[in-house]
Amino acid sequence: MKNIKIGFFAGLAALAIFSSCKKMDLYPFSSIERSQSFQSVKDASYWDTGIHAFLKGRTYGLYTYSQDVQADQLNASQGFGNNNGNPHRMNDAFNADDYTLRDVWQNYYNAINNTNVAIAGYAALTPVNAAETDSLSKYAGGAHLARAHYYHNLLLRFAKPYTAATASTDLGVPLTLQYDVTGRPARATVQAVYAQVVSDINEAKAKLVKVVGRAGASRLNIDAAVALEARVKLDMKDYGGAYTAAKSLIDGGKYPLYNTAATVKSYWHTDTRNEDIIQLHGTTANAFNTNDQYLGFNAGANTFSPNFLPTQAVIDLFDNADFRKDAYFALKHITMQGIVYNNTVRVVNKFPGNPALFTNPTVTNYQHFAKLYRIGEQYLIAAEAAYFNNGDEVNARKYLNDLRVARGLTATTATGAALLTEIQNERQRELAFEGFRLFDLKRWGLGVVRGTPQNTALLTIAPATDYHQLNKPANFPKIVWGIPTNDVIVNTNIVQNPGW
Repeated sequence: MKNIKIGFFAGLAALAIFSSCKKMDLYPFSSIERSQSFQSVKDASYWDTGIHAFLKGRTYGLYTYSQDVQADQLNASQGFGNNNGNPHRMNDAFNADDYTLRDVWQNYYNAINNTNVAIAGYAALTPVNAAETDSLSKYAGGAHLARAHYYHNLLLRFAKPYTAATASTDLGVPLTLQYDVTGRPARATVQAVYAQVVSDINEAKAKLVKVVGRAGASRLNIDAAVALEARVKLDMKDYGGAYTAAKSLIDGGKYPLYNTAATVKSYWHTDTRNEDIIQLHGTTANAFNTNDQYLGFNAGANTFSPNFLPTQAVIDLFDNADFRKDAYFALKHITMQGIVYNNTVRVVNKFPGNPALFTNPTVTNYQHFAKLYRIGEQYLIAAEAAYFNNGDEVNARKYLNDLRVARGLTATTATGAALLTEIQNERQRELAFEGFRLFDLKRWGLGVVRGTPQNTALLTIAPATDYHQLNKPANFPKIVWGIPTNDVIVNTNIVQNPGW
């Protein structure tokens, strides 16, 4: 059997293999023959560690801010240096060879390939006792859940939003469930890929049934599977399924909402865990991706030069009584093109860097433990799903108000279209700058209309229609990302998205 390169996992599996194999010279250092990487359930544990490491490596950073700078809540500063400029402008320069599209696509598929190898390897193992049976079930459940997570994220970026009437013909992404280095799969339909995502979630739920969730858990568990189920079913407009899943996590009571200004701020600035269904852990030596586009701190000058600034429109969504306002935004000493703006402009301060992860005790490195799934999102899913599920406004208001009141706001009595607006606004507030906004606009069938800026003197503004006055309709081609150029060239079975 030929050797198969499996990247990061090679080093993990080697810990078990090299300690027991007497003929190590048969296997190159850079690759491991696949059958040798699954000798025992202990080997499987190394793969499980790798699955979680890959998840951490595909959360935050490029996987979060790319779609946010493309949406409506941020303006490019004068000194942004064209960082993420193509997605932000959405003009003809945003081509299918853009590094954002390429890196996200490639890294999600690399992770999928490794989960495919893991799932097949786990199935080939025979546990010797009940403890090993439970461990193997946990590892397999995590792999299925990770694969569902990646495919869902690919769909959000590279395919049209799920529409029941057209999902069977709309193009999704290539669907690969087995490691095949020579494969050249065509794009499956949106319906087929979502069906696989749901299948993987169901498999994960079955295999993780004994892996109980808890606040701040760092390993995938049954509650994580339910959280992803709620998210996916909302995007599929399966409102009954989304509501049931989200409600079960909320009503379970394991993830209480923070309800003071101090605890909301600590949740974001020092990564306290009560609301986290999954918080991926690590150390400064095992770095996290960073949402580093929003502060640009210069320690020597003690000033800030962010690449992107929040719009006045998004800031104005936050009442002064809202505990999130001071947690998400801050007035800073900003220097832009040599001009000083002293505490007159707000920056995004939702990800200032957790001091526990600083490598220099006085200078931020913008690192945070990654919040993969959190309970605040589930309240919003429950509210939106209830609203669209036969017009259940009573429960839509209930879960919306539970979140609002915890964040320092008064309960709303809105009904009808005004209630939907409140749900959408609350989702924008709660999930601001976490990578949801572009995908929410797509799901709601709305275009991208960039919000009113704070102060155009700090911004790149020419041409205005590429920047602070950008206005793109819901059907604008660049809102659905193009398949990376290299993949279309190498795999002639792939059909490119329109407009790319």
